[in-house]
Amino acid sequence: MGALVTLAWLTLWAWERSPYGRYLDHGSWTEFGAAGSAGHVHWHGPVLLTALLYIGGWVLMTAAMMLPTTLPLIDVFRRLTRKRVDTGRLVSLVIVGYLAAWLGFGVVAHLLDWGVNAAVRQSPWLGMNGWVMGALVLGVAGAFQFSALKYRCLEQCRSPLSFVLRHWRGGDAQRQALTIGVAHGIYCVGCCWALMLLMFVVGTGSVGWMLLLGAVMAAEKNLPRGRVLAGPLGFALLAGAALVLLQNRVLWPL
Repeated sequence: MGALVTLAWLTLWAWERSPYGRYLDHGSWTEFGAAGSAGHVHWHGPVLLTALLYIGGWVLMTAAMMLPTTLPLIDVFRRLTRKRVDTGRLVSLVIVGYLAAWLGFGVVAHLLDWGVNAAVRQSPWLGMNGWVMGALVLGVAGAFQFSALKYRCLEQCRSPLSFVLRHWRGGDAQRQALTIGVAHGIYCVGCCWALMLLMFVVGTGSVGWMLLLGAVMAAEKNLPRGRVLAGPLGFALLAGAALVLLQNRVLWPL
């Protein structure tokens, strides 16, 4: 799997710097005005081409950012099935199922991105005050760090052995392998969706931000005391939202 993740990062890096980089970077929700409108020009064009490029970019991004966070589960599953002749195929199905869950979230995120851009086209004020979206996403991501759903999903992600044993019965091996990947992916989405939305604030084509957020999510899910990172990270995100409001004179009289 290391080769797959490395290939995903290298492809993203090359794509970002190519003439087709505009198809990877959807722009930032904080840049809608005259200066930022260029970041959303690429959505004009053939719908099928746009959709295919979006899907390709999203799958690459989730493979690069999120597959490393699920290495413990992949390792547990590989060791559990190591005596089978089809171990490689089963591991591949777990990975496919995991990425499929993130692709489902990507479709929802794409529709949300489309809705935000549609709202901006209808509201000149919002178009000139993109900081509102930045503060909103930072606030939502920060608040979600303290939610019961966050911790419930995080615990599932941090217990790969019990998770695999709960779903693996060895009967219909291929179906169960795919199910393990999808189920784990759903819990991972439940744990990390708000952090992933930050990519729409900083720009979805930024490889640097992908690396940073991927490292944060990997630490939360896999470090021995990773669970305790959720609270400080939540406070930092809420502080970031407050700072954006302060910078735009929202939290004190004009």
